[in-house]
Amino acid sequence: MAFILICFVLGSANAQEFIPLYPNKKIPNSKGSKRKDSIANERVYRVATPGMYSFFPSRQENKGAAVVICPGGGYERLAYLISGTQLAKWFNTLGISAFVLNYRLPNDLDLVEREKAPLQDAQRAIKYIRSNAANWGIKPDKIGIQGSSAGGHLASLAGTATADLVKIGDQLDTVSYRPDFMILVSPVIDMGKYAHKGSRKNLLGENPSAEKIIQYSTQLQVSANTPVCFIADAFNDNAVDPHNSILFFQSLLEHRVTSSLHVFPQGAHAIALRNNPGSAELWTSLCEKWLVEMSIIPLSLTK
Repeated sequence: MAFILICFVLGSANAQEFIPLYPNKKIPNSKGSKRKDSIANERVYRVATPGMYSFFPSRQENKGAAVVICPGGGYERLAYLISGTQLAKWFNTLGISAFVLNYRLPNDLDLVEREKAPLQDAQRAIKYIRSNAANWGIKPDKIGIQGSSAGGHLASLAGTATADLVKIGDQLDTVSYRPDFMILVSPVIDMGKYAHKGSRKNLLGENPSAEKIIQYSTQLQVSANTPVCFIADAFNDNAVDPHNSILFFQSLLEHRVTSSLHVFPQGAHAIALRNNPGSAELWTSLCEKWLVEMSIIPLSLTK
């Protein structure tokens, strides 16, 4: 019943289809516990069926790119409206297919290794989209990932990962898990000095080892092969220290990964699709121009 409810709620926001990530296959990193999805106050608190909600532009407006959207919520919940479906609709106006990821949360007692589950689901989503690219009018080298807050951490994990964590013995095992671009909004990045304590605790547990802190501080995982990145943040963000964005951008710069960083004076930890204060309202326009500049969507078809 809870699963039907979440489908109804997200379906009412014009989600075209819920796509399970592991159809007819055992979910990896799972103990196989029987449980249900949990949703309250426009937040998902437990994900029993990892999947994604698809939002497609019209055929006439389709520009051949796609993005996986990772909702934020401190790795405790998924704020699927404000950092999920609303953004998906905006991406559709740019001619980009969007997929809101319903990823497992690391506090789920069903997990064998808590910290791996969100990344496994993100990698599987990218593989699934890439394997269906021809059917959906998507170019397989124009598939990116977007995330806000802790969702930004997951997106940066997917962008810096060097290992496939989601081989489950099916046809997707040979499909690339790597995103072609990243869009991060007020992202959690560091698990050390500038960590968002709630996100770190939920992802890595109460007392993570120094090795885990390094492994999941994504600025330390950037390489020359990391995909291009757009970052939007606010100087007055008192929830997730803007140093997170700066550290990630600095690492991208040092590895000569073409990227763009915008730190606006206002916006706090609430930069959303619209109604942002001051110049933070420009982030979507800047992001659209960046997508064109990076040749992710073509200039000739922009409005």
